[in-house]
Amino acid sequence: MPGLLEGKRALVTGASKGIGRAICHALAAEGAHVTGVARASNELGSLSAELGQAFDPWPYDVTGEEVLTRIAAAPAFDILINNAGTNRPEPFTQATDAALDLMLDLNVRAPFRIARAAARKMVRGATIIHMTSQMGRVGSPNRTVYCMTKHALEGLSKAMAVELAPAGIRVNCVAPTFVKTPMTETMFADPAFAAFVERMIPMGELATAEQVAAAVVYLASPAAAMITGHSLLIDGGWTAQ
Repeated sequence: MPGLLEGKRALVTGASKGIGRAICHALAAEGAHVTGVARASNELGSLSAELGQAFDPWPYDVTGEEVLTRIAAAPAFDILINNAGTNRPEPFTQATDAALDLMLDLNVRAPFRIARAAARKMVRGATIIHMTSQMGRVGSPNRTVYCMTKHALEGLSKAMAVELAPAGIRVNCVAPTFVKTPMTETMFADPAFAAFVERMIPMGELATAEQVAAAVVYLASPAAAMITGHSLLIDGGWTAQ
């Protein structure tokens, strides 16, 4: 049986680790040809080896110009997953300009520019998915900058959805709770933080990267053909309280 995304061309940023890596595997398993963007690393190389001909590695920094040039020169993508992002937890009154600039650049400016470049070539039936967070819906201690960037991305997605709908291009978000990834590993080394997260998730467990990837596949597939401007929470009930 053909996969849900057979013959589709997908572009995934932040592809080499964690959620991005799981998304690449999930899209390829459903028949998509995946182009993965991440800085050159052993992880990107091993992902390419795992997926073989179903995968093209693009070893670029998503905040730079090279990836935009490559998108402009490539055939149109059917699916864009803006997954690259970061967090630097700091108390609000001690938040540094360096952390502010880093997160605005990587979490907001880069996905805007990449989505703009990809959308210029997309045709009817294409879809864009921004990876946001439950923190794009609520606030949390020591995460003012991160929350701000994810709220911004949620707003961007709604505006894009309205503007691109006449062209038949859908735009949605996937908003996970905390997932154990290389980015969050050091956070969970703090027992107080780990206990806080456990208290906040009614289902009592973290999401997995594979669960997040499954949500991405759904929103990218024909099963979600009438869904746009939506944010799909994968948060175990965190924001239901």
